Amino acid sequence: MQGLHLTADLRDCRCDSAWLLNASQLGSACRSAVREAGLQVVNEVFHTFPHSVHGPGGVTATLLLAESHLCVHTWPEQRAVTLDVYVCNFGGDHSAKAQALMDALLGLFMPQHTERHALQRGALAISSSAAHE
Repeated sequence: MQGLHLTADLRDCRCDSAWLLNASQLGSACRSAVREAGLQVVNEVFHTFPHSVHGPGGVTATLLLAESHLCVHTWPEQRAVTLDVYVCNFGGDHSAKAQALMDALLGLFMPQHTERHALQRGALAISSSAAHE
C-alpha cells in the first residue's frame, strides 16, 4: 500500500457561484478534470445540501476512482472549498496525475487563499520515515 494523499483548503474563491452550488455542474467538471488528468472514474455521488440560516447549501462531490478517490466539499456562504485527492500507487506511480487533478480544481475555483498538504502513505512513507530516525 503506497500512495499520495493531497488536500487543499480554499478560501475566497473567485469562481462562478454555480461551481459552489450546483451539484450537477460541479460533478461534470470533476469528471472532466479526472479524465484529463489520466485517472478513471468508477462511481460517483453528488449531493446538494439544503439552504440554512447561514445561506445556500453547499455541495459534496465524491468520485470513486480506479486509483482511489476525489472529494470536493463547498461552503458557498463562505466562498470556501475543501479538496481531497488520494491515489494508490499500486501497479504504477499516479502521483503526477493526482497533482494535475489538484491543479485543475484549483484553476476551477480560483481561490485567493490556499492551504495545501501532501502526505506520502504506505510502505514507501514508512521506509522514508524510518530512514530518518
